[in-house]
Amino acid sequence: QVQLVESGGGLVQAGGSLRLSCAASARTFTNYAMGWFRQAPGKEREFVADINGSGGSTDYADSVKGRFTISRDNAKNTVYLQMNSLKPEDTAVYYCAAGSWAARLRKNYNYWGQGTQVTVSS
Repeated sequence: QVQLVESGGGLVQAGGSLRLSCAASARTFTNYAMGWFRQAPGKEREFVADINGSGGSTDYADSVKGRFTISRDNAKNTVYLQMNSLKPEDTAVYYCAAGSWAARLRKNYNYWGQGTQVTVSS
């Protein structure tokens, strides 16, 4: 069983930055690929970024590529999402997730956090 707790969300103006964190309770954190997803009101949850267990491979949705950076600190059992040049359309609840391998599909991930709200004002 893996518990995930996100933090770092908030209200920011367009063009600003936020860094989300996700702390995991996993005994062997490197066994898990980690993903970030987001869900805006009235929309389905969508893939944002993922990273493999070692941190050597990452993938991004086209909508965030070049603006967001996913990283992990395996010594701290934590994954991060650095979000720069934020846009109003980035407003959503952001979720981190843990799974056996990195993928864009929600069904790949067995464990989910409770989410953290990110609101970008214009």
